[in-house]
Amino acid sequence: MNSRQKAKLEAMNRTRRVIPSRQDETGRYKRTSEILGENVFNVLTANEIPDGVKKEIKDVISRKEKHLSKESAEIVAKTVTEWAVSRGATHFTHWFQPLNGTTAEKHDAFLCYDKDMNPIENLSASKLMQGEPDASSFPNGGSRSTFEARGYTSWDLSSPMFLMESGGSYTLSIPTAFVTYTGEALDIKTPLLRSVTKLSDAVTKFLNVTGSPEVKSVQVTCGAEQEYFLVDKAFYYQRPDLVMTGRTLFGSMTSKNQQLDDHYFGVISERVICFMDELDYELHKLGVPAATRHNEVAPGQFELAAIFQDANLAADQNQIVMATIKDVAEKHDFVALLHEKPFAGINGSGKHMNWSMADDQGRNLLEPGKEPHQNERFLAFVSMITEAVYRHGDAIRMAIATHSNDHRLGANEAPPSIISVYLGDTIDRIFGAINKGEKFTPEGIASIDMGADQLVNLLKDNTDRNRTSPFAFTGNKFEVRAVGSSQAIGYPMSILNAAVASVVEESTKIIEKDVASGKSVSDAVNALIKKWVDNAKPVVFNGDGYSEEWVEEAEKRGLPNLRTSAEALKIMTDSKKMSFLTNTGVFKESELTTRYNVLIERYNLLREIEFDTLNNMVHQSIIPSILNYKSQLSEIIQRQKEIGLESSVELELYKKLNFVSETLFAANNNLVNGVKNLSGTDQEVAEKIAHELLPLSEQIANTIGEAEDIIPDEYWNLPKYFDMLFIR
Repeated sequence: MNSRQKAKLEAMNRTRRVIPSRQDETGRYKRTSEILGENVFNVLTANEIPDGVKKEIKDVISRKEKHLSKESAEIVAKTVTEWAVSRGATHFTHWFQPLNGTTAEKHDAFLCYDKDMNPIENLSASKLMQGEPDASSFPNGGSRSTFEARGYTSWDLSSPMFLMESGGSYTLSIPTAFVTYTGEALDIKTPLLRSVTKLSDAVTKFLNVTGSPEVKSVQVTCGAEQEYFLVDKAFYYQRPDLVMTGRTLFGSMTSKNQQLDDHYFGVISERVICFMDELDYELHKLGVPAATRHNEVAPGQFELAAIFQDANLAADQNQIVMATIKDVAEKHDFVALLHEKPFAGINGSGKHMNWSMADDQGRNLLEPGKEPHQNERFLAFVSMITEAVYRHGDAIRMAIATHSNDHRLGANEAPPSIISVYLGDTIDRIFGAINKGEKFTPEGIASIDMGADQLVNLLKDNTDRNRTSPFAFTGNKFEVRAVGSSQAIGYPMSILNAAVASVVEESTKIIEKDVASGKSVSDAVNALIKKWVDNAKPVVFNGDGYSEEWVEEAEKRGLPNLRTSAEALKIMTDSKKMSFLTNTGVFKESELTTRYNVLIERYNLLREIEFDTLNNMVHQSIIPSILNYKSQLSEIIQRQKEIGLESSVELELYKKLNFVSETLFAANNNLVNGVKNLSGTDQEVAEKIAHELLPLSEQIANTIGEAEDIIPDEYWNLPKYFDMLFIR
């Protein structure tokens, strides 16, 4: 029995993990609403925090006050320490999001001594508000030398603190921003907070100018979906490519995978539902409002979605979601794969980022209402957002550019690398009428007659869904469908917020000028809508984004098609294209340079890790498997020759394998030499990797697939797609 067969037995004989009980001491089952947020300390809602302190914190968040007083910080620090320690916490950490796409934390003990040298638990106001991690040891794009180590973490007053549990150990996590000694952002949170503030200011002023003087602030909202795969731990650790790169670098596709559409929304297996139940339980304790769970399109693929939240909180919580998925999966002897394309040939994983805005009166600014054609405010915002995407589509594409997302974008299973906007038939017809200066007349039915008396008639939405669009309007929000499953949503959201803010600011000035010249506000708004509808028409596309016809049409319309991250990241070196980010104050020029350097270097390093891993697996696993089977075939051929029998079948198999092995060996050598000979700037290296070496590695994967199809199981030690996708 080889290692693969042993792994299969181990996976098939897993016992189901008993999930934690939701019963209280009386045996009553707790409701989710009772569990939600039990490990969260929100200073703005905690009963233990005095109202005066809450007001001061709110005033700082809303910029009515510049700084939080030390006295108030001490009250919060003392209160949260008591809360955390009473729940078993021994340490606290400043939890932040550096430019490596994950989160970082250094644990400090609450334990210290009082003035009489008695041991106590304490968190000082200064340690609550500010930390000092090493700024040179995190990705910094060359902005910090090794000897320039100082960096700061700054407490984010708007994001609740929470307790993270691991192996019975509890740590108080304090969400923070991370900046250099000179104040440059080295994280994802800082630009996101700037962009939220900028967009709130811009939209608030627009609303004030156009007839809503009561609005004082606007909230950016987000609801992030999260797709992932689950693979049994026994298979995962037998695949070095999964461990090293997060994806299979080769594998022969199973005859049945997703083509029957029987996995999507199918019955969830017992082992997986046990995992999902515990995942929801842990997320609810952490205040994450996990709302949906289901089987996704590909076998072994699943999805979780959260309820809409404030954008900054949603970004923090999505990081918590990714970490918790991985942690809970381990407890169930799974490994969660968040890579965008862990298995070639089947559906990859994305992270649909549902985005909207709401004013402080509780109105969703992207809610069309019953008569959207008469809703000037709604149409104005849709037109401004469409214009923003038209102007800055290349920057939005750059914001979701990663080596792993390249395997999805442009493939026939994910939104294409051409950024376009889907508005749906109703809004498209409204804009078409505006464009032609005609009156819009609603048509069609508001409900769907099911044709059976036993069934309730369905209310019909203003728009269908278009899963091929990277930026789609879906009823009362825009869905950014092109974000990758492993990506932190704060970065693309920062770019989108800045793009929209820049257009809204310009629009407000146009309105003010028109009103000053004698136009009514309504006429000025309608003129603005027509202006942006006319200008941004090329970016609106309601058809099939997967089709080759769209690629040709997009080129005619002048829309960029940045197929690879190497092409997309190069946009960051164009100061003119990036000026909206610096003009809005969301990024400093130096911060953009830092991010470009980090992202392009990261792209190159991750690809080189893939190539090195592939080379090792070729020599350590694939070629030995080929040689072993060839040896068996040659022995059979020789024996049959000795007794005068033909070996046409064996000889044909031997010739095929011989050709495969020679092709594989030559191609692998070319890849190794190609990596050794990489030279030039990081951008030049990235382009060579994207256009020459990656296609070569994919040819190698195809050749390995040919070998896998020929070689019997007993000679193939590596887990196959069948094992990883179907055994759970």
